[in-house]
Amino acid sequence: MFLIDSHIHLYLKDFKSEVNTLIEEAQDHNIKQFLLPNIDLSSIDDVISLCKQYPKTCYPMIGLHPCSVKKNYLSNLEKLEKKMKLTKFIAIGEIGIDLYWDRSLIEEQKNAFRIQIKWAKKHNLPIVVHCRNSFDEIYKILEEEVDENLHGVLHCFGGTLEQANKLLNLNFYLGIGGVLTFKNSNLDSIIKKIPLEKIIIETDAPYLAPDPYRGKRNEPKYLYLIAKKLCEIKNISMTQLTMQLYKNTNFLFFNEKYLISDNL
Repeated sequence: MFLIDSHIHLYLKDFKSEVNTLIEEAQDHNIKQFLLPNIDLSSIDDVISLCKQYPKTCYPMIGLHPCSVKKNYLSNLEKLEKKMKLTKFIAIGEIGIDLYWDRSLIEEQKNAFRIQIKWAKKHNLPIVVHCRNSFDEIYKILEEEVDENLHGVLHCFGGTLEQANKLLNLNFYLGIGGVLTFKNSNLDSIIKKIPLEKIIIETDAPYLAPDPYRGKRNEPKYLYLIAKKLCEIKNISMTQLTMQLYKNTNFLFFNEKYLISDNL
């Protein structure tokens, strides 16, 4: 078994010309697959291109990030949806609501979120949810949309135990990243109470580097530091952790039948 980075922006210019080296360094830490969330129309072709360049290593998602939702969002969503006819995607993401920078387009963000949830249901794909200063708004929509076809993960979870349990009750996973390693984040005490079966891990690179690299560019190999911290919290070996995370991530994104064995 190997570790899978469930959320990484490996296609961004921050990594240009270094991708092969970064992947090799990660593989030295038993990190062998990378799931790539999209941002908007300007990034989707780069996502697809990188996944074609590294098949069975990089896998594409498609979606409109809430910070990219503008007045013309319906037109952009229509153009993105057409891409789904040409490429096989593993998830709809990252999508959601972000009220940290601007609340003026909250209704547009909500509607874009609902539309993309409907894509996921139609194609039986998980959703990868971006949530910043917006848990109540996101949870309300998820509650309204929940059915047997709705499943996914709240990426970069950093909320309360109550919020975590609400998501688990909707059969969602928690995406855990570098914040787990931050001093005084209190996330470790929350994750201690969450079943490992409902956790996947991510770097969100180039963002949110874990300690001791906080504030610097995040890199794929740093996923190992998040896994190591999780082992400490759960008091289990890296082998045990890797096996469970591998099962969780494959079940969510590949529905088990797409399990890839030739990289084992």
